[in-house]
Amino acid sequence: MSSVTVFASPRSWIESDAVEQCRHVAAFDGMVHVAGMPDLHPGKGAPIGAAMLSSVLYPHLVGSDIGCGIAVFPVALKRAVPEQLARRFPDLDRVPDDDDPAWDLVGRDVPEGHLDSIGTVGRGNHFVELARIQKVFDAEHAERIGLAGKDLVLIVHSGSRGLGEGILRSHTEHHGAGPAADPAGYLARHDAAVRWGSLNRRLIAARTMRALGARYAEPVVDLSHNLVEIRDGRYLHRKGAAPGDDRDVLIAGTRGTPSYLVAAHAGPEANWSVAHGAGRKMSRADALRRGKAKHTVEELRRTPVGSVVVCDDRKLLFEEAPTAYKRIEQVVADLTEHKLATPIAETVPLVTYKTVNRGRS
Repeated sequence: MSSVTVFASPRSWIESDAVEQCRHVAAFDGMVHVAGMPDLHPGKGAPIGAAMLSSVLYPHLVGSDIGCGIAVFPVALKRAVPEQLARRFPDLDRVPDDDDPAWDLVGRDVPEGHLDSIGTVGRGNHFVELARIQKVFDAEHAERIGLAGKDLVLIVHSGSRGLGEGILRSHTEHHGAGPAADPAGYLARHDAAVRWGSLNRRLIAARTMRALGARYAEPVVDLSHNLVEIRDGRYLHRKGAAPGDDRDVLIAGTRGTPSYLVAAHAGPEANWSVAHGAGRKMSRADALRRGKAKHTVEELRRTPVGSVVVCDDRKLLFEEAPTAYKRIEQVVADLTEHKLATPIAETVPLVTYKTVNRGRS
C-alpha cells in the first residue's frame, strides 16, 4: 500500500469514512501517495479533497465534472447594493443566444464543439458570487495581481457540465472503476473538458458583468480542481484539490462565510496541492432534513454576513446551507500551519447566484 497523509489538525472535522476512502485508494495498483486536504470528505467511490499520485491512470478518481474549478475576475462598479444587483443577474441556467455580446469577449472556439449547457453554472455546489475584498493580509502580493482592499470580484465556480460526464460514462461503461485502457485517448478528451470548463467560467463572467453594468476583465485566478496532471511521468489525480505549486488559489467558503485568496506553495508531500473549499460536513440529505427544521426559505436567502442568495430551488437552498460545510477559517488555518499556503486576502459575499429566481420582476 502507498502512503497516505492528511493535512488537517486535530481541531478539524475529518470523517473516518473519508480517511478510509484514502486508504482504499492507496491500495490501488500503481498508487504512490495519497494526500488528503483539510477539506477532505467522502465522495462516491473516491475521496473529495484529495490528490492521488499513481503510475496508473484512474478516470473515476477525477470523476465526471472534469475541469471543474474556480475563477476570480476583477469587477469595477460605482455602487454595490446587494438587493439591487441580485435582481440584475442574468439567467445563468440558460445557454446564451448566438448573438449574445459575451461571445465576442471570450471567443467562439468551444472545445469539441460541445455547445450543450455552455455558459451555464449547473447545480450542486456550483455558484457565481459577487464579493468584496474585506481584508488584505499581503498587500504587496494582492497589488501584483491587481487587487486591493474594498475591491469587488466575481467568483465563478463551475466545470465541464455534460461534457465531462459523458467522458467518464464512456469509460465506466467498459471499464468500471478500473484504469484507463487508452490513457492518451482519455487524456485528449480530458484536456478538452478542462479547456471547456475554463471557457465556461469566462463566458459566465462575461454575461454577468455585462448584466451588472461592468466591463469584462480577464481572471486573475482560474484553476481547475478536478483533473489529471502528468508529473514526472506519473499521473497526479486531483479530486476537489487545487494545484498548489506556486499558484494563487481562491479557496471557497460558503454563501454565508468568507472565501480566501491564498498563495499556495505545496510540495511533494502534499502532491503539490491545496484545498479547494470548505468541504461538506454533512450529506445533502442530512442538510435538507436539518435545515428544514431550523430555517425558513426566506432566512436562507439572506445570509449572516448580509449578502443575498439568488436561488429558486428550495431544496438546493437547504442542501447548500452554510451549516452543511466545514469552517473555512479552520481549513485555511490548517493549510497555513502545514506551510502549504499563505493567505493573501479575504473576500465576503454580496450576492451569490445558485439558480435564477423565476418569479422575479
